[in-house]
Amino acid sequence: MSMQSHSEAAPLDGNAAAGLLGEIFAIEITSATITCDGCGASAQIGAARVYGGTMGAIVRCMCGRAIMRVARTPAGLTLDMRGARRLFAHLPQG
Repeated sequence: MSMQSHSEAAPLDGNAAAGLLGEIFAIEITSATITCDGCGASAQIGAARVYGGTMGAIVRCMCGRAIMRVARTPAGLTLDMRGARRLFAHLPQG
């Protein structure tokens, strides 16, 4: 059995990044809608493709562009959203 390279690893859905993103955002972020800056497609983060593990995650659009990167470092968490045009979170009614 051969080992897959990181680029060949099977993606998970965006819910796989929920714990990591929950450490950054005060709301349930997987139901937020993110818009790709490359192709303009919008989707809920929970439906996006996620690659990564315990040290971080890359959220990718269906077009393949990285729209969000989260990394755990000794100093804390780093969030890079260069590939996103917009992040829209529905706030609870109350």
